[in-house]
Amino acid sequence: MIKLTRENPSLLIGGSIVTLIVAFALLSPWFSPYDIETMDMPNRFALPSAGHWLGTDNFGRDLWTRMAQGARISVSIAVASVAIAAVVGTIVGLVTGYFGGWVDLLVMRIVDVFLGFPPIILALAIIAALGPGIQNLILSLAAVFWTEYARVVRSVTLAQREIDYVAAARAIGASHTRILLIEILPNIIGPVIVLATLGLGTAIIAESGLSFLGFGVEPPTPTWGWTLSFGTRYLRTEPWLSIVAGLAIMVTVLGFNLFGDGLRDYLDPRGVARKVKRDDS
Repeated sequence: MIKLTRENPSLLIGGSIVTLIVAFALLSPWFSPYDIETMDMPNRFALPSAGHWLGTDNFGRDLWTRMAQGARISVSIAVASVAIAAVVGTIVGLVTGYFGGWVDLLVMRIVDVFLGFPPIILALAIIAALGPGIQNLILSLAAVFWTEYARVVRSVTLAQREIDYVAAARAIGASHTRILLIEILPNIIGPVIVLATLGLGTAIIAESGLSFLGFGVEPPTPTWGWTLSFGTRYLRTEPWLSIVAGLAIMVTVLGFNLFGDGLRDYLDPRGVARKVKRDDS
């Protein structure tokens, strides 16, 4: 552990932040005596105290409990959207990179069309077409992010298909499906994992941005983006509403980005080679 901290502190620090955020989302309701919708009008806009660790909102609802619920929703939406995008993008990238030809040309032009739109505008357009809701929000984010995985996997597959182990698999009569899933996929999964880890932070920002604009999860569901947007109404008198939500988003995104950077360095063969060389010397 000490060696890992010295050589790759981003992995440990980011992993610790992500673990704390997940623990906060999953465990904090067990330690909170309040329900997310329990109102206490005499204590509305209460400052952080022993009874309300993060204070209360305009209805006297405990902000700690609502932030924990928001963490579960925001992280769940990010994980689901990134998982769908990673699966779809990996399949598309594998097929186009392996077969090439007109399939590659057609799919890459579709990818270019998706990349021609700013991500937030494309997500807003999809949400407007599908309507509000958690499922539609997940689908809209997945539709925005899948192109990144398709392009990365395609480029890696183009290199992998020319290596000898793929030629050997063809020589023994292996099917295309076996070559793609058994031979190539395990050798390209590393970049996909790193990209997905980094993508979780981006997905949380996107979900928070859509909720902030009113196109995300509908209230009274307490997502971080909606809490941040709602807090701006009272920014001059009760600024901690927006500050708490903003800090939660910032710390979570920072944790995922640090963890993704550390994971990339850990899985980088050149980085491993340098570490081995230092150890041998």
